[in-house]
Amino acid sequence: MNIRAQAAQVLAPLLGQHGSLKAHLPEALKHCPAEDRPLLQQLCYGTLRDLFRLSAIAELLLERPFRERDQDLQALLVIGLYQLRSLRIPPHAAVSETVEATAELNKGWARKLFNAVLRRYQREQQALDSTLEQTETYRWNHPQWMIDKLKHNWPEQWQAILEQNDLQAPLTLRVNKRLLTTDKAADRLREQGLDSHPGAFSDAALYLEQAVDITRIPGFAQGYFSVQDEAAQLACDLLACQPGDRVLDACAAPGGKLCHLLEANPQLGEVVAIEMEPSRAERIRDNLERLKLSGECVLHLADASASSWWDGKPFDRILVDAPCSGTGVIRRNPDIKLLRRGEDIAPLADMQLAILGNLWPMLKPGGRLVYATCSVFSQENERVIERFAKLHTGVQLEPIDAPWGLARAHGRQLFPQSRGHDGFFYAVLKKALTPE
Repeated sequence: MNIRAQAAQVLAPLLGQHGSLKAHLPEALKHCPAEDRPLLQQLCYGTLRDLFRLSAIAELLLERPFRERDQDLQALLVIGLYQLRSLRIPPHAAVSETVEATAELNKGWARKLFNAVLRRYQREQQALDSTLEQTETYRWNHPQWMIDKLKHNWPEQWQAILEQNDLQAPLTLRVNKRLLTTDKAADRLREQGLDSHPGAFSDAALYLEQAVDITRIPGFAQGYFSVQDEAAQLACDLLACQPGDRVLDACAAPGGKLCHLLEANPQLGEVVAIEMEPSRAERIRDNLERLKLSGECVLHLADASASSWWDGKPFDRILVDAPCSGTGVIRRNPDIKLLRRGEDIAPLADMQLAILGNLWPMLKPGGRLVYATCSVFSQENERVIERFAKLHTGVQLEPIDAPWGLARAHGRQLFPQSRGHDGFFYAVLKKALTPE
């Protein structure tokens, strides 16, 4: 099948607000010849990464928008524009292959339209881009509500955040320090022709200088490496676990922080993880099995905002990696810009507050709770902690003295960095030994 048509079929449901790239792309890759998979992946991720610019161009070029039942043609058109703007494919080949894809989608009637629109863009690209540069959604390549919210939250940083969101994120590894040192891991990678540099803040982080299929790196299947952003790796140190501690990882999927915790703390008393989605819980099991950690954790299929799974025994440490907007990891998941809505944020913040409120009674007096999100919106981060502290007794905010991120009144915020970590938020709460 024409690769452009396949990419259009992957992206069309997303344009209609159905599913996600991670839900639709894997199945398409299975039915794609191995030699064409990199191009299919590039077309999907690249088009989504630049979607708001591409959609603005398409709107300018079309006399009228496609009908809802022709979302696949809308997807195909922005894919064609993406090729002309960003790929090294010869323009004539990009145009002809995209035009041919209309027949693959059983919409050959659109051939002439696609040929005319794409060739017009070739001729008038500079003038069209100049016209659209006056609009913020084109210039910053994000939905207007997100631009406005970032301006409000971060008046000094919003432009840098938007720029970083459009860059491709580096591939970051977490070294299993039970098995080898970070220096030794870097040496092993170098022997395979893979250059890397260490993380600035996590002593287990290695950044690969170029992306590769991680499953083909010698040692991955044996558990020497995992893929995990450096910002996410900071949770382990913030928990500051002690030998014998009983630890809870709430909302644990896909298991990266959980596995890091187990790797770094072999003397823990008991580790419990909960995850409410069966498919995501299965990913946790897969990661535990690959890292040979299955016997070191009890996994419950349960909701972190409910208590039916709890045995009544309190925890010394609790990690709350709360469901969030994901706005700190847009460069890894560019469909977030398309699928997330401004009205989603308030319900997410209420859910985060409910999860904290449900888990707080499970923490021992003197215990430590780490709250984390991969969001850059204050409403999901410091404001949730501020609200929580006002509603509950015995909440002591522990300052995070660290060389990373930006200190806030109720936590610490990280923003996505070029060749560095993703956007993330952390707050550390301690329960008072006696009620306040």
